[in-house]
Amino acid sequence: MYNQLKILYLGTGRSWKRANAFRRLGHEVRFIDPQNLFPLKNLVGRLTYLTGGVFFEHFLTRRIISLIRHQNFDILFIDSGELMGPYFLTKLRKFSKLILNYTTEDPFGKRDKNKWYLYVKAVPYYDLLAVMRETNIAEAYAHGARKVLRVFMSADELEGPRVITPEDRARFNHEVLFIGTWMPERGPFLAQLLEGGIPLSLYGDGWQKAPEWPTLQSVWQGPAIYGDDYIKAIQMAKISLGLLSKGNRDWHTTRTFEIPYCGGLLCTERTSEHLQFYRDGVEAVYWSDASECLEKCRELLKNDKMREEIAKKGRLRCLSNGIFNENVLEKILEAALDIARK
Repeated sequence: MYNQLKILYLGTGRSWKRANAFRRLGHEVRFIDPQNLFPLKNLVGRLTYLTGGVFFEHFLTRRIISLIRHQNFDILFIDSGELMGPYFLTKLRKFSKLILNYTTEDPFGKRDKNKWYLYVKAVPYYDLLAVMRETNIAEAYAHGARKVLRVFMSADELEGPRVITPEDRARFNHEVLFIGTWMPERGPFLAQLLEGGIPLSLYGDGWQKAPEWPTLQSVWQGPAIYGDDYIKAIQMAKISLGLLSKGNRDWHTTRTFEIPYCGGLLCTERTSEHLQFYRDGVEAVYWSDASECLEKCRELLKNDKMREEIAKKGRLRCLSNGIFNENVLEKILEAALDIARK
């Protein structure tokens, strides 16, 4: 085991939850969201997606150094890292003994255009890369990685079931629920469910771009929801869909763990990894295409007892699996400190 570590955590979006998990493990954490250091962060994100982060790396390096000047850390933990290339890591090396990277995305895939240009260039400069996909291991080593650790995406231990009010019951009165961003393969899938009579509710960003928008518009509840609303919506829904990103080469996602942990019934694609986590038809429900998903949803909606039993057993299995932020981060720290001892 190890003593309290001083960690500089650089991350965006929901990464603050992992930073807090480090704090719950007893470490001292300085959290900085790099996106908030840019005046026009939405424009920065769009340009990074299209052209890579090369135009922003030097600016970001100067800003981070100005914030941590005269400080030293045991670990620099970078979550994602699309704006941080070799220049950034070389300059930050003097502030930290170890530099680690963690990303739930697929930086070696083709979905995100040029977003991961700097990340790929920076691979040899990290002491450890934590990746989510088996295929990423060989890809990272092929790009010069020193050490690669495969971990699973994870739920946060604070995201369990909430107390439900009468107002919540009225607001989140959903039968078959999907929460997620539009992606090209998701539109036809959900449209087929809706055309098959499934009472679908949809939250998420970007759906207006879908060719199927005229079909899906009537069930779109609004943009992405987070926090208590996200948890309550899953907890209240009769069925929660877990859709993978084909462009991201997903075999599981964070919802694989969040949905059962929130008390929801996970209905997701049948993959080898999902079959490791939950028993089909007992702790979760799996399908291979929209037609099978449609039939599974029809069956589940007719059987309240079956749904309740699967959701209950799924949550118990989720707890037994123990794939939570704390466990995953401890595994990463142990691997990194083993490197430091050698």
